[in-house]
Amino acid sequence: MTTRIAVVGAGLVGVRHIEAIRHTDNVVLSAVVDTNDTAQQIADDNQVTFYRSLDELFDKDKPDGVLLATPTSLHLEQGLQCIAARCPMLIEKPITVTSADAMTLVNSAEQNSVPVLVGHHRRHNPLIQKAHALIQAGAIGRIRSAQGICWLYKPDDYFEIAPWRKLRGAGPISVNLVHDIDLMRYLMGNVVQVQATATKSVRGFENEDVAAAVLLFESDAIATITVSDAVASPWSWELTAGENPAYPQTNESCLVIGGSEGSLSIPDLNVWSHAESKSWWSPIAAQSYPREYSDPLVNQIKHFGEVIAGAEAPLVSGAEGMKSLRVIEAIQDSAKEAVTIKL
Repeated sequence: MTTRIAVVGAGLVGVRHIEAIRHTDNVVLSAVVDTNDTAQQIADDNQVTFYRSLDELFDKDKPDGVLLATPTSLHLEQGLQCIAARCPMLIEKPITVTSADAMTLVNSAEQNSVPVLVGHHRRHNPLIQKAHALIQAGAIGRIRSAQGICWLYKPDDYFEIAPWRKLRGAGPISVNLVHDIDLMRYLMGNVVQVQATATKSVRGFENEDVAAAVLLFESDAIATITVSDAVASPWSWELTAGENPAYPQTNESCLVIGGSEGSLSIPDLNVWSHAESKSWWSPIAAQSYPREYSDPLVNQIKHFGEVIAGAEAPLVSGAEGMKSLRVIEAIQDSAKEAVTIKL
C-alpha cells in the first residue's frame, strides 16, 4: 500500500523532506501547501497539487499524513487542524513555541487518537541507533557523566537573509541546542534539573551567542553542554556526523558519554575501556564499532509511513518532543534568572 503525504511549508527544510519522500519506498508526495508563490513551482516540478492553506487541502483532499515544515509559531494552530481532520502528522522540531502549547497539542492528539511525531531526525541516524544499542547492552556500564559540544560559526549573511535570527529567543539555544538535548535524552534518559548561563551576542544582536548548561539526569548522571554560533571550531554534530553534505566533515567528536565500564565517543563510536583492571594505572584502549549508513530523513519518512499504517509506535512522539522542549525552556529560564530549575 502506498502512503500519501502532504508537505506543508516548502522552505529549505520542507524541500529536504520532499526529496526524502522521493527516495522512500511505498511513500509518495501528495501535495504541497504554502502561501509563497515560489512553492507553486516546487509542486509543479513534483507533479502534485498546490494548496495555499491546510483548510483548502483538507477540503479538497485527504492525505494519509501531513508533514509540517512551517515556522514553529504555526505548529500549534496547524497541528490542531490536522487533529480535527484526523490526520497523522510529523512536525519539524521544536514541536511548538512553548511546552504549554505542546501540552495542548499532545493532549488533544491523545484524546482523538491521532499520531504525532516530532522531527528530531538524528534519532533515525544508524550511528545513533548503534550508540543507543551499545549503551543498552551495557558496553559502558552505568552512565555517570557526559560532555557535549555544539560550536559553530554562522556567517553574517545567515543573519542578514533572515533578520528574525537576530532577535531574542532565536539564538543557538533554541535553534541548535534542542537537537543535542534530544540526543542526550534519548541516550541518557530524562533530565530533572538544569543550571545554565549565557552571554549576549558579540555581534550586538538581542539573542545569546554562547551558553552552557549543567544537566542532572534521573539516573543521577551529570552532563555539561556548551553551544555557540560564534566559535570557529570542528566540534559540532553538523561538522562531525557527515549527515548533511552541505557541511564539511571533520574527524572529531561532539559528544562523549562516560560510564562505570568505559566511555563512548560520538559520532566515531569508539568505546574506551581498560584492558585489565579498571584503574588509571591500567592501559586503556578504544574499540571502534561499525554501523550502517542511510539517510536519517529517509528513515524518518519510512517510519512515519509505518506509524500511519499502525505497524510501529512513534520513535519521537509528541510527548518526547515536549520533554526536550521543556529542557530547552529550563536552560533559557536558568540563564535569564541565574537560578537552578527543577523539572
